[in-house]
Amino acid sequence: MKIKKILNNNAVVVSDQGEEKIILGLAIAFQKRKNDLIDRTKIEKVFVTTGWSEHEKFEEILSTLPEEHIQVAEEIISYTEQELGVTLGEHIHIALTDHLSFALERLAKGMVIKNTLLKEIKILYTKEFQIGCWAKALIQDKLGVEIPEDEVGYIAMHIHTAKMNVGDMTKTMDLTTMIHDMIEVIEDCLHIKIPEETVAFERLVTHLRFSIQRSEAGESANLLKPEISQVIKETYKEFYWCAQKAGQFAKEEYDFEMSDMELVYIAIQIQKIYHKLKIST
Repeated sequence: MKIKKILNNNAVVVSDQGEEKIILGLAIAFQKRKNDLIDRTKIEKVFVTTGWSEHEKFEEILSTLPEEHIQVAEEIISYTEQELGVTLGEHIHIALTDHLSFALERLAKGMVIKNTLLKEIKILYTKEFQIGCWAKALIQDKLGVEIPEDEVGYIAMHIHTAKMNVGDMTKTMDLTTMIHDMIEVIEDCLHIKIPEETVAFERLVTHLRFSIQRSEAGESANLLKPEISQVIKETYKEFYWCAQKAGQFAKEEYDFEMSDMELVYIAIQIQKIYHKLKIST
């Protein structure tokens, strides 16, 4: 494989059987020039990016961002693939590297990174968050920078997005934000605050996640008989109304519609949480 372009000391663009590829490897471009052959023993990763715009973006990242940021991002990606036993979507090599370098730049300037979805991320993407904590220690060791837990949450979302191979973070962000907002609607309806570090909060987040996923897939929870569903609506009138408000919010703000059966199940969950909170106070 001949070098077409040197991006940095550890990254080159090559031509291989008429196909353009980006090759990563420690010191793979050291003392090399255009048209030189690369040392195949130094190849660590090979990328054939999908689409010219992605190819250009990846080249730009590799040639302009600090090499130590790129190396750390690649270590995080490799560790993630090993821990989860999956091959992440190739877009993460662009998305995570770009995000991480920008975050480090902001921290160097004394700027504060805030993640309003952190508590939901910890519950929804537990394994990914644990990997983010590993990444936090790696960044401290390699770069001497202590990233906040809020940034760990963003790393977790990038990992989850790449694991699901959905391209960008929009879908992951929308789901997490909708759950966050629906919980706020529920809290406002009942005039309560559900403590974040509790089983009750974790169960509500998880329940909403599965309700949304079932609705999205056109599935339904185990169906209740109509008469039982009606009894629940009447017995837990306040909680069913609260579930309806959350469902209405999802429809108006996210154009996402949940079935009435799912709202009944959400009402049951809300009632359980409200009852436990009242007992404990």
